[in-house]
Amino acid sequence: MGFWVQAETFHNPKPITHNQSDLAIPPNNPYLTPQNTTIMPSPIKRHPALQPLSRDHHFGLLLCWKIRKGLSKQIDIQRIKAYVYWFWNSHLSAHFEEEEKYVFPLLGDGNKLAEQALQEHRTIRSLMAKMEDLENVLQTLEETLTSHIRFEERELFNAIQEVATADELAIIENLHHQQIDENAWEDRFWE
Repeated sequence: MGFWVQAETFHNPKPITHNQSDLAIPPNNPYLTPQNTTIMPSPIKRHPALQPLSRDHHFGLLLCWKIRKGLSKQIDIQRIKAYVYWFWNSHLSAHFEEEEKYVFPLLGDGNKLAEQALQEHRTIRSLMAKMEDLENVLQTLEETLTSHIRFEERELFNAIQEVATADELAIIENLHHQQIDENAWEDRFWE
């Protein structure tokens, strides 16, 4: 089985596997063996119109990392919850609305990828609405959001880039103006 060369960047999910004869294996590296040599291709080239949404995804993954970090450090759950709600209200909710209104429809009614993305959005909204068992909900939210972002970056956005016209992409490019200011939140519980 191979490994991911870079973590937390968006890659085409289909790795390129090489035989030992194709690739020089560094000496004394227990993780790279002739049976275990997989190299991931370069990061996915994103159309400029979708790059702002991809940057949002970066900050969404950063949110997930902060949740994981806060939980592992046993930070008071209310502090983490406050940050998650702030991020949801300031950024993520609007991001979902933009995707649902302007991006997913480009794939057409009944598209399997768009339907999956919409279902994942509903699941994440549901998690945001029910924070009774806070620690479990935060952990589930972190896992679900991480998986959702990776799906959009690796599959959905690639499909959109294939079918969207220049005019449709221009509409998306002109829509997205929101910048995420990480310094707007003062309680840096993850540090």
